[in-house]
Formats: sequence, C-alpha cells, structure tokens
Amino acid sequence: MSERAIIEALRREAHVIRHDDRLDRIIDQIGDASIVLLGEATHGTREFYRVRAEICKRLITEKGFDAIAVEADWPDSLRVNRFIKAGTDRTADEALHGFERFPQWMWRNTEVVELVDWLRMHNMQVADKKDKVGFFGLDLYSLRNSMDAVVRYLSQVDPEAAQRARGRYACFDHLADNPQRYGYTATFGMRKDCEDEVVRQLIEMMSDGTRFLSENMPDPDDELFYAQQNARVAQNAEAYYRAMFQGRNESWNLRDRHMAETLEALRAHVIERKGRRPKIAVWAHNSHLGDARATEMGEHGQLNLGQLVREQYGMKASFLLGFTTHTGTVTAASDWDAPAETKNVRPSNPASFERIFHDTGLGDFLVPLRESTELHKRLWEQRLERAIGVVYLPESERVSHYFYASLARQFDAVIHIDKTHAVMPMERTVEHHEGEVPETYPSGI
Repeated sequence: MSERAIIEALRREAHVIRHDDRLDRIIDQIGDASIVLLGEATHGTREFYRVRAEICKRLITEKGFDAIAVEADWPDSLRVNRFIKAGTDRTADEALHGFERFPQWMWRNTEVVELVDWLRMHNMQVADKKDKVGFFGLDLYSLRNSMDAVVRYLSQVDPEAAQRARGRYACFDHLADNPQRYGYTATFGMRKDCEDEVVRQLIEMMSDGTRFLSENMPDPDDELFYAQQNARVAQNAEAYYRAMFQGRNESWNLRDRHMAETLEALRAHVIERKGRRPKIAVWAHNSHLGDARATEMGEHGQLNLGQLVREQYGMKASFLLGFTTHTGTVTAASDWDAPAETKNVRPSNPASFERIFHDTGLGDFLVPLRESTELHKRLWEQRLERAIGVVYLPESERVSHYFYASLARQFDAVIHIDKTHAVMPMERTVEHHEGEVPETYPSGI
C-alpha cells in the first residue's frame, strides 16, 4: 500500500481533534463496549494522560463506568481508591504518595492528581457507596507490600491465620525487599523457591473467604476482596521474579496474564456487588493493550492484555484505543532506577506509521480502524511503530524503541497527537536534556 494512498485515505476518514474538542467521535466509536483499553505510546506524555482522563470522565458520567484499572501496583492504587471513596488521606497528592517505586512520575504527576481530585468529587455526589467509582492497579511488582497487606488484614480478622501467613511468607527471609535477587537465587538453585508457600496462602484466602469477613469493617466484602487480591499478587509476583531469569517472553506473558486475571477478578467483584455487567476502563502502554497477535512480538511468542481481553470477551464487548506521536518532549529516564529527565522525542522514523500520520498535515486526529472503515484496509500491512517506556534512548531509537505491527489489527482506533509534551512529575527534580536529535539522524544509527 503506497504511503500517498494511506495519506489520502486519512485525510478523508480521520477526524481532526481541535483544542476544545469534547471527544464525541471517540465516545461514539466506543459505543456499548464494557471494557475500554486506553493506551499510550510513552509513559511520560502529558497529552496521553489528559485525553485518557477526559475519555474516562465521559465514560463514567454518560455510560456508567465502574472503575479505572491502571498499569500500577495493587497496594499503591488501593490507597488512591480509598481516597476517592472518602478515605483518610487529605489530598490527592498525599494519596499518591504510595507510588514510591521507580518510575514514580507515571502516577505521581499533575495530570493524575487532577483526575484523582475529579474522581473524589464525583464520588462525593454518589449516594450509594456501591456505585462509587473505583481506582485499581493491575500490576504485580509489589511482592513485599502485598504480603504485608495480607498479614495486616488477617491480624484484624483472624490472628491465627495471620500467624500462618507470616510463617509462609517468612520463606523469603530478607529477600522480599530485593525480589530480583530472590528470583536469581531461586532460579539457579542457590536457595529453595517459595512457590508452595504463596500458593498455599492464596488457597487458604480463597477457599473459605467468608471465614475472613469482619463485620467490624466499613466495607467487609470489599476489604476481603482487596486482601485476596494481595495474596494473588504475592503468588504471581513470586513466579514473575523467577521467570525474569528464564527468558523475556515467559516473564512478559506471566505479567500480562496477571493483569488479565486481575481485570477478571475486578469484573467478578463488581458483578457480585451490583448484579450487572461491569464497565471498566484500563490505562496501560500500547504494548500491553494493542493486540499482540498483530505485532512482531506476538510472532515471537509474546501475548498481552489486549489480546487476552479480545479472546475472552470478544470484539463487541471490548475497545482498544492506541496513541501515537511524531515529536515533542517526554519524561523518561536513561536507565532503570535513574532520575527522570525531560527528553526531546526524535521526529518519527520515515518508515513508521507516525511519520505517515505527520505527513497528512492534519495535526491531531482520531483514526477509526473498525473493519467497516477504509482505513482498516489501508493500515493492515505491518509498518514500524514506536514504543517509549520509562527508559528512552534516542541514540539507539530504531533498535530499542521501534517494532513492526499491523495497526488495523492491533487497535480499534488510534489517536495521533503530532507534537506532545512531557508530563510534569510532582517531585520537581526532573532534568532537561537538550539536543537529543543528532545531525546524522536518521542515517547515523
């Protein structure tokens, strides 16, 4: 398919997004979908956060969505959930202090603070506490925090069960605070793994849940569910940290399966509480939410949450929205656990979807990709697509940040924002690096 033909089709079918756009087109595209997956091409772009927040506000107020589930740890997100349902923290900023692990800026930023404030104000106007909107984490990195949360909960409802949990989790000795080291030593036989212990703990929490209900708590059903999910996180986190040293595909797939399990657990909990089909919006990177079967990663054996959602719930019940950008700035680090920096995003690769979108001259626009559109056919062939995570290395961008994908099979729609800006972290320690684009780009790779 020639680039000129694609550009002409985009100019005919894409919906330009103006500064004051209410995003009516995308809300119409979502229709009756009950699981809406909202992606991002980077983990540090202001516009991606802002547009997803505006979409969620409309889904909540106009379509009755029950929760937002994000690519973040369960205990940290649960603190935000309690705050927006009138918890003990005084401000949104304070409620987000649980996000201490790198990369803090993903959730401790000004856009998320604004959304959390809005969610609290919305919930204050909801009379029935069962109808208040929730905020939950889908990820599994919180091995220590989740184990501690299980023991804390059981200490309140069943001290003997809490003692059993302490005994099982003691298997990790002092390595739970350094789970990568635990995974390394367990994988290579330097110590016994703790798989049996975390499995036993989860089974005990799930097999007779009513035994651990406490009527002394304000929301006993919710609190039991939260504790059970922490036990599930501990089990899957233990497996994940061992899988880290067994190959990238295995650990990636385990993580995204955990996200899918958590999403299904949330849906089941909402059904039990409300007796109806739940509606949940999900925030995560494009690489987690765009159907992996349409990408070269999928061809190499990786699956992801978007694929699993489509397989389990079908195309009608789900909607996958991706985001792209041509250039601008982004908050990212130069290495894992390194300081956050404001980096310049290189102009998109000439062979990429992003460059075709830029060359339309339309600026910011929505690309509808359902099968009924001409663009579905035009954007079927695989091209390069950019993915910037928490680490951005402009000097090796083609190798480290691009992959091949079929956009038409990957998403139901894409929002392209031609020039984007770095998200503003709450901690104002971000360094700004100028001149990231060398004179030799793109030939000097």
